[in-house]
Amino acid sequence: MADSPDETIEESSEVAEVPEPEMFGCPMTDSRGQLVLHVDRDRYLDVAKQLADEGYAMCVDLTAVDYSEHMERALPSSATAERFEVVVNLLDITHRRRIRLRVQVPEGDAKVATLFDLHPGTEAMEREVFDMFGIEFDGHPDPSRILMPEDWNGYPLRKDFQVGTIPVQFKGAAS
Repeated sequence: MADSPDETIEESSEVAEVPEPEMFGCPMTDSRGQLVLHVDRDRYLDVAKQLADEGYAMCVDLTAVDYSEHMERALPSSATAERFEVVVNLLDITHRRRIRLRVQVPEGDAKVATLFDLHPGTEAMEREVFDMFGIEFDGHPDPSRILMPEDWNGYPLRKDFQVGTIPVQFKGAAS
């Protein structure tokens, strides 16, 4: 330890680089005690199949996030932030484990593979993501709107969707 504030301790200029933890070749992080895999879009279906083989047999949630206003969010150094992110939560009931997949999806090519053949319960969830964000799921059996009318223009959960006004008629109110 230095005897006075003017004295300095020589430190090594070399810093050992600690590799990021990985699973199936994907960066792995922890979010409030839950394991998170940051999966490349082109490996999404393959990693989901590997996880199913490891016991993650149930998809409990599939959704998306529009990060257009938070492009500087925390991601592993090997992941490139994109506007959209598809988020999938898988459950292994036998071993009482849960894992989250985060897939970066570019705005200019908002497509990912469908999980329908692997997890049929994702059918409605993928349709909802398409309907609200405009992210397409390649190979989906029914890529149509589920919440909005078929002739609706735009995707309501995108941050750049213009909010309009719809007059509401209350029962018994004078018009």
